[in-house]
Amino acid sequence: MSAQAGQSLAHESAAAQVAGAVTYIDDIAEVRGTLHAAPILSTQAHARLLGVNASAALAMPGVVDVVLAADVPGDKVLAAFAGDEPVFPTDTVQYLGQVVGLVLARSAAQARHAARKVQLQLEALPAILSIDAALAAQSYVLPPVFVRRGAPETALEASAHTLHGTLEVGGQEHFYLESQIAYALPQEQNQWLVYSSTQHPGELQHWVAHALGIDNHAVRVECRRMGGGFGGKETQAGHVAVWAAVAAHKTGQAVKLRLDRDDDFLITGKRHPFAYEYRAGFDASGRLTALKLQMAANCGFSADLSGPVADRAVFHCDNAYYLSDVEIASYRCKTHCQSHTAFRGFGGPQGVIVIEAILGDIARHLGLDPLDVRLRNLYSDEAVPGGALKRDTTHYQMKVEDNILLPLISQLEQTAQYRSRVQAVAAWNAGNAVLKRGLALTPVKFGISFTATLFNQAGALVHVYTDGSVQVNHGGTEMGQGLHTKVAQIVADELGIGFERVLCTASDTSKVPNASATAASSGTDLNGRAAQFAARHVRDNLAAFVCGMDGCGAGAIRFEAGQVISPKTTRSFEDVVRQAYANRIQLWSDGFYRTPKIHYDKTTLTGRPFYYFAYGAACTEVAIDTLTGESRVLRVDILHDVGRSINPAIDIGQIEGGFVQGMGWLTTEELVWNSAGLLTTHAPSTYKIPTAGDVPKHFHVALWPQPNQEDNVFGSKAVGEPPFMLAISVFEALRDAVAQARGDGTAVSLNAPATAENVLRSLRAL
Repeated sequence: MSAQAGQSLAHESAAAQVAGAVTYIDDIAEVRGTLHAAPILSTQAHARLLGVNASAALAMPGVVDVVLAADVPGDKVLAAFAGDEPVFPTDTVQYLGQVVGLVLARSAAQARHAARKVQLQLEALPAILSIDAALAAQSYVLPPVFVRRGAPETALEASAHTLHGTLEVGGQEHFYLESQIAYALPQEQNQWLVYSSTQHPGELQHWVAHALGIDNHAVRVECRRMGGGFGGKETQAGHVAVWAAVAAHKTGQAVKLRLDRDDDFLITGKRHPFAYEYRAGFDASGRLTALKLQMAANCGFSADLSGPVADRAVFHCDNAYYLSDVEIASYRCKTHCQSHTAFRGFGGPQGVIVIEAILGDIARHLGLDPLDVRLRNLYSDEAVPGGALKRDTTHYQMKVEDNILLPLISQLEQTAQYRSRVQAVAAWNAGNAVLKRGLALTPVKFGISFTATLFNQAGALVHVYTDGSVQVNHGGTEMGQGLHTKVAQIVADELGIGFERVLCTASDTSKVPNASATAASSGTDLNGRAAQFAARHVRDNLAAFVCGMDGCGAGAIRFEAGQVISPKTTRSFEDVVRQAYANRIQLWSDGFYRTPKIHYDKTTLTGRPFYYFAYGAACTEVAIDTLTGESRVLRVDILHDVGRSINPAIDIGQIEGGFVQGMGWLTTEELVWNSAGLLTTHAPSTYKIPTAGDVPKHFHVALWPQPNQEDNVFGSKAVGEPPFMLAISVFEALRDAVAQARGDGTAVSLNAPATAENVLRSLRAL
């Protein structure tokens, strides 16, 4: 590893963020005449919209106008791929909290007060509010998908043991610190500038242009940074930007729309809740011999990203394990609630958790250690009985070529002292009647690439100025994850200069067009590689120039520590740049990257959807109070595969943050809708994310030392999403604690999140 990449350099704006000296959308100086918007929300889950009476709102101080569906100048349907979401509803509302229109006022407070005065004339319609109701009504946002291998029915009949079970896993609120916000400013000649807290400026540009009825080139979208995203600002930032732009178009004035926390909760989608039913066959050692699995996702009222989310759940319901004879049915259920959307892991967690629960129940059924059952089922190069195939191919026909599961798990098993702690937990539980402990070690195998193959491309620009300083712009967005830091390290490394000489600028659709979302853990893989290629073009130009001066081959030139070294002499990078400029050598370049090898048939969900897999494992110990159902995480040991790390400190931070966020999903973060379809957990007072006090004192993270076997930028691997699923070890440890408290050897029925109430329900056999 060379001088800049591979170092734990500080996040490029961390010091300024701590000092409050960085700019978010709400910090941008407002132009004179800026109006503030507030949403008018539906008060019913499903109803005919007969009319909107805004007279009381328009009479309030500071109120300027109201914006409704009739004010949309272009297409009144959002440019989402399914074409099933209106900009504003025209005749029907489909969830409680749907934005019917906007009130515009001189201040945000005036707009919000007035929005509450708008009266909607609604005629109630039947509402579907649960997965069970949607399945019964065959209410789907997209058709069901089925994936099958082998003969699962025959294999189930022949299996020595079978288990049937169900599981429910709740959704999750993104709870980004910066709520959804957009600031739309009219420019000359019907052009528009939109500042947005978005993970996908390119899509947002398209959505705004579509709603305004203009060409994409007339809309410029800029985002310097987000105060968190986690997937919640991939598509759903687009709604807010379109609403602000439509309002700005109607009034001819700049419009800012910033959702307050309660409205953000009510309006925006969450992680998809899932319900599962399975029948598994297995032998006496716990090895799976057959599996029939039904997965039903609560998608909300529209498709949004539910298709690819549910697809990824199908791709990851194997996690680390070979499934021989298997059938998976995936239902994408339409309900009358918020349209659920991308969230860290993008369906992967909902796939991984069900197979881990199944293997945990198999182990308890057979009286075996759950880790032994997991090891028995791992992907491997072992031959499948009765044929030439090996246990190294997924149910969607992708071969697992970079498998490090067994050595990684084995190393964590040793360093976390798993076997001795199993005995220690059993001894503790034998001597304590009320507090019971549980222990689990679970792996993760997570595919890296967008499942929509076309998004696996990126572009970047690198500009070298005559003083030797460098500016880089790429299509990715910074949401606190350190993407700009890593890209700057890559560019600095390629040019052989110091990190401090490279500046990453705001994501901007006028610089890099058609950029993919910063999602799918591919931000560094795609944009880092594109920026590396752009920097390499400039470096090659400079090397050729120096070769011309010194009469040597281009391969003899080295760029190191701010110096350009040829066999003849050493010059500073700055001197070479100045001389190159004087000789009219190009000092800027673009770079483009497309992920190789990937392909799959999205009709059958077979092929190679992922460039590579990222791996990891976590060993977690928990305690539960059998009288109250309360739980606590006592110890966490993690060994995670990030390839050859570009920035170890940032990677470890992502692993820690992902784990804690996953822990919240599975323990305390409960979304509750009442019988009217109102999300009742819509504020920090009722929705509980983890705090620093929930992190155990022993929280150890180690990095697997081997580079990526695929040709990825600097041999690194993606790190944003895979660690989230390490937290499934918390859920399995809680199920282990419940099982040990019950002591009856039966399957543990525990739904997620494992709140105190759910833990008590699972203990009811005591």
